Amino acid sequence: MGRLALKGGEPVKKKPFPSWPVWGEEEKQALLRVLESRKWGRHVGKEVEEFEAQFARFNGVRYGVAVANGTCALEIALKACGIKGGDEVIIPPYTFVATATSVLVLNALPVFVDIHPDTLLIDPERIKEAITERTRAIIPVHIGGNVCNMDEILEIAKEYNLKVIEDACQAHGAEWRGKKAGTLGDAGCFSFQLGKNMTSGEGGMVLTNDKEIAEKAWALHTCGRRRLGEWYEHIYLGWNYRMTEFQGAILKEQLKRLPSHLSKRKVNAEYLDRRLREIEGIEPLKKDERVTTHAYHLYIFKYKKEKFGGLEKEKFLKALSAEGIPCGGGYVPIYKYPFFKEDLDAFRFSPKGRDYSLVRCEEAEKASQEVVWLPQYLLLGEEEDMEDIVRAIKKIQDNFNELT
Repeated sequence: MGRLALKGGEPVKKKPFPSWPVWGEEEKQALLRVLESRKWGRHVGKEVEEFEAQFARFNGVRYGVAVANGTCALEIALKACGIKGGDEVIIPPYTFVATATSVLVLNALPVFVDIHPDTLLIDPERIKEAITERTRAIIPVHIGGNVCNMDEILEIAKEYNLKVIEDACQAHGAEWRGKKAGTLGDAGCFSFQLGKNMTSGEGGMVLTNDKEIAEKAWALHTCGRRRLGEWYEHIYLGWNYRMTEFQGAILKEQLKRLPSHLSKRKVNAEYLDRRLREIEGIEPLKKDERVTTHAYHLYIFKYKKEKFGGLEKEKFLKALSAEGIPCGGGYVPIYKYPFFKEDLDAFRFSPKGRDYSLVRCEEAEKASQEVVWLPQYLLLGEEEDMEDIVRAIKKIQDNFNELT
């Protein structure tokens, strides 16, 4: 296939992947409808309210509260579930930073439990050893559209009387045993940020079947108001985390696209699984048969550098990108971020001797060295696009000596 593109050769990928976000006349007309109505805020319009009902119905739950983004969805869900200063919340270290910061802003303490190497999801077998008398909740994070082992997590939560707040920000439409991710615990949180599988640029949602949680979440997201109360009646310490009517209108249309996109991603991901397993040193993640629908917000595989002449992952990523394949290296464990060394307010509640610099989650740290991500919109392409991904990786393997 010639020289690597990084060294002046022709890139494998010449035709671009599908553009993201996907939109059409439907989204355009929805925006114009809101614009011309002059009802741009949720307190005067009906778009957000309708989207809440539609998204809740799609997921098979009773209540949905649309909010400004996925980060504040996590914060609101935690507070609505009664988490407060000094409480401990079990989370995985291999996740977006908001899973931890949503705990910290409540002056609660994140407790890191390592991930399972096959899935990169929190390992239920390690959860029990992290539970103390201060533990109040678990946040399972459905990374990349895969779903955590919710059978075991819910069993542990029941045994220890813990709340379960699912971080489903990457799992729109994913299912565990036929039930939607984000609906199995006490509350589920979603993001509609630009890169997510359905998007309005920003936006989020809290889903629940618990009326009390739903009512408190609604109040918290709109300055502490009671749903049927007066405009200046504030019963909780809340925030303005409201979604706009423009976002609600777009998301109503994006939700209609989600099922066909899920099907397309599934077909292409399964094709990639088969083809990439043929390349030594490339290991697609294993699948749990109880995950009846994988949302594929990310296509994730492990890169074994010893099969590429010892080529470091960073150089592999640069070479793959140069061949026209968008890619990324994934997360580093959250506890490695500098702010965990600072004097956060939450740390004053910490038991004597807690030191996050001593935290080590071996599998999460290994994943940060091996894992490669492909963004979800690549999976909206055709089989030839998937073959381009395969060809690009093979090309790097055949020519790694150009980079070492």
